[in-house]
Amino acid sequence: MFGGGGGLNPRKMEQMMQQMGIDAEDVDAEEVIIRTDEYDLVFNDAEVTKIDARGQETYQIIGSPEQVESGSAGGAGGDADADTDGDGSSIPDDDVEIVAMRADVSEDEARTALEENDGDLAAAVEDLE
Repeated sequence: MFGGGGGLNPRKMEQMMQQMGIDAEDVDAEEVIIRTDEYDLVFNDAEVTKIDARGQETYQIIGSPEQVESGSAGGAGGDADADTDGDGSSIPDDDVEIVAMRADVSEDEARTALEENDGDLAAAVEDLE
Protein backbone atom coordinates (compact mmCIF):
# COMPACT_ATOMS: atom_id res chain seq x y z
CA MET A 1 0.00 0.00 0.00
CA PHE A 2 2.67 2.54 0.93
CA GLY A 3 5.97 2.21 -0.85
CA GLY A 4 9.22 3.74 0.24
CA GLY A 5 8.11 6.48 2.60
CA GLY A 6 11.48 8.19 2.29
CA GLY A 7 13.29 5.24 3.82
CA LEU A 8 10.78 4.90 6.67
CA ASN A 9 9.95 1.38 7.78
CA PRO A 10 6.44 0.56 6.45
CA ARG A 11 5.42 -0.91 9.81
CA LYS A 12 6.58 2.27 11.57
CA MET A 13 4.68 4.37 9.01
CA GLU A 14 1.47 2.40 9.66
CA GLN A 15 1.96 2.81 13.42
CA MET A 16 2.40 6.58 13.06
CA MET A 17 -0.73 6.82 10.90
CA GLN A 18 -2.78 4.98 13.52
CA GLN A 19 -1.52 7.37 16.21
CA MET A 20 -2.70 10.29 14.08
CA GLY A 21 -6.13 8.71 13.60
CA ILE A 22 -5.55 7.72 9.97
CA ASP A 23 -6.75 4.34 8.72
CA ALA A 24 -5.97 3.04 5.25
CA GLU A 25 -7.41 -0.02 3.55
CA ASP A 26 -7.25 -1.47 0.06
CA VAL A 27 -10.49 -1.47 -1.94
CA ASP A 28 -11.07 -4.41 -4.26
CA ALA A 29 -12.25 -2.30 -7.21
CA GLU A 30 -12.96 -3.81 -10.61
CA GLU A 31 -13.37 -0.47 -12.36
CA VAL A 32 -13.22 3.22 -11.45
CA ILE A 33 -14.97 5.83 -13.59
CA ILE A 34 -14.42 9.57 -13.23
CA ARG A 35 -17.00 11.57 -15.18
CA THR A 36 -16.37 15.10 -16.38
CA ASP A 37 -18.46 17.30 -18.67
CA GLU A 38 -16.09 16.60 -21.54
CA TYR A 39 -15.02 12.95 -21.11
CA ASP A 40 -14.94 9.93 -18.80
CA LEU A 41 -11.74 8.47 -17.36
CA VAL A 42 -12.00 4.70 -16.97
CA PHE A 43 -9.51 2.87 -14.76
CA ASN A 44 -9.64 -0.92 -15.26
CA ASP A 45 -7.89 -3.01 -12.60
CA ALA A 46 -6.79 0.09 -10.70
CA GLU A 47 -5.29 -0.10 -7.24
CA VAL A 48 -7.62 1.82 -4.94
CA THR A 49 -6.83 2.76 -1.35
CA LYS A 50 -9.40 4.26 1.02
CA ILE A 51 -7.87 6.60 3.58
CA ASP A 52 -9.98 7.64 6.57
CA ALA A 53 -8.44 10.54 8.45
CA ARG A 54 -10.69 11.25 11.42
CA GLY A 55 -13.91 10.82 9.47
CA GLN A 56 -12.75 12.42 6.21
CA GLU A 57 -12.59 9.69 3.56
CA THR A 58 -10.18 10.03 0.64
CA TYR A 59 -9.66 7.57 -2.18
CA GLN A 60 -6.34 7.14 -3.95
CA ILE A 61 -6.43 5.60 -7.43
CA ILE A 62 -3.28 4.19 -8.98
CA GLY A 63 -3.44 3.15 -12.61
CA SER A 64 -3.59 4.38 -16.17
CA PRO A 65 -7.03 5.53 -17.29
CA GLU A 66 -8.56 5.29 -20.72
CA GLN A 67 -10.25 8.51 -21.84
CA VAL A 68 -13.64 7.85 -23.47
CA GLU A 69 -16.59 9.95 -24.65
CA SER A 70 -18.53 11.61 -21.84
CA GLY A 71 -21.29 9.38 -20.48
CA SER A 72 -20.24 6.31 -22.46
CA ALA A 73 -18.40 4.52 -19.64
CA GLY A 74 -20.12 2.05 -17.36
CA GLY A 75 -23.15 1.37 -19.56
CA ALA A 76 -22.39 -2.24 -20.44
CA GLY A 77 -22.56 -3.76 -16.97
CA GLY A 78 -25.54 -1.76 -15.74
CA ASP A 79 -25.99 -0.30 -12.29
CA ALA A 80 -26.66 -2.86 -9.57
CA ASP A 81 -28.43 -0.21 -7.47
CA ALA A 82 -30.51 1.13 -10.34
CA ASP A 83 -34.27 1.35 -10.09
CA THR A 84 -35.95 -1.95 -10.89
CA ASP A 85 -39.65 -1.12 -10.61
CA GLY A 86 -39.99 -0.80 -14.37
CA ASP A 87 -40.43 2.96 -14.71
CA GLY A 88 -37.34 3.17 -16.92
CA SER A 89 -35.46 5.48 -14.56
CA SER A 90 -31.71 5.10 -14.29
CA ILE A 91 -31.59 6.85 -10.89
CA PRO A 92 -30.36 4.43 -8.18
CA ASP A 93 -32.97 3.62 -5.51
CA ASP A 94 -30.42 4.43 -2.80
CA ASP A 95 -30.07 7.98 -4.16
CA VAL A 96 -33.85 8.40 -4.23
CA GLU A 97 -34.09 7.28 -0.59
CA ILE A 98 -31.33 9.67 0.49
CA VAL A 99 -32.92 12.68 -1.23
CA ALA A 100 -36.41 11.78 0.07
CA MET A 101 -35.09 11.52 3.62
CA ARG A 102 -32.95 14.70 3.48
CA ALA A 103 -35.68 16.84 1.88
CA ASP A 104 -38.52 15.16 3.78
CA VAL A 105 -40.51 14.41 0.60
CA SER A 106 -41.97 11.31 -1.05
CA GLU A 107 -39.75 9.02 -3.09
CA ASP A 108 -41.64 10.00 -6.25
CA GLU A 109 -40.85 13.68 -5.64
CA ALA A 110 -37.22 12.80 -4.87
CA ARG A 111 -36.91 10.72 -8.07
CA THR A 112 -38.37 13.57 -10.16
CA ALA A 113 -35.96 16.09 -8.60
CA LEU A 114 -33.01 13.76 -9.24
CA GLU A 115 -34.03 13.25 -12.87
CA GLU A 116 -34.35 17.02 -13.35
CA ASN A 117 -30.86 17.47 -11.88
CA ASP A 118 -29.18 14.63 -13.82
CA GLY A 119 -28.76 12.52 -10.67
CA ASP A 120 -27.04 15.28 -8.64
CA LEU A 121 -28.10 14.57 -5.05
CA ALA A 122 -27.13 17.95 -3.61
CA ALA A 123 -28.89 19.89 -6.37
CA ALA A 124 -32.03 17.74 -6.02
CA VAL A 125 -32.17 18.32 -2.25
CA GLU A 126 -31.59 22.04 -2.76
CA ASP A 127 -34.46 22.22 -5.28
CA LEU A 128 -36.81 20.45 -2.87
CA GLU A 129 -36.01 22.63 0.15
